[in-house]
Amino acid sequence: MKPLRWLAAGLVWLVAGLLGLVGVLLSVTVILLPLGIPVLMLARRLFSLSALLVMPRAARHPAQEAGKAVGRQGKDARKTMEHGTKKLRRSGRKAMKRARGSSSSPVAALTPRSRRGLLGKLGLRRR
Repeated sequence: MKPLRWLAAGLVWLVAGLLGLVGVLLSVTVILLPLGIPVLMLARRLFSLSALLVMPRAARHPAQEAGKAVGRQGKDARKTMEHGTKKLRRSGRKAMKRARGSSSSPVAALTPRSRRGLLGKLGLRRR
């Protein structure tokens, strides 16, 4: 695909060069000046098109490529979190079970007694 793009860019560049030459020749004569200026503008657009054909997609559309890269990173992070959440939950439960028994644990010190159980986490208190 890349050699085909380069070939197309070369052909467009040659056409743009010929159109530029014709535009300059038309602009030299004062009578054909109204035709020469649009031909020169068309040649300039074709030159820029040939340059765009040579550039890689990331250079042509940097915002779109950055958005795609961020989306890929988000998907990768989501996949790693899915694999790690079970282990994290399990180790968190073990730590909470160990911390429940001792009153000197950091979890017990930060959480009031009424909030430690299931009802406390839901915002309901025992009466």
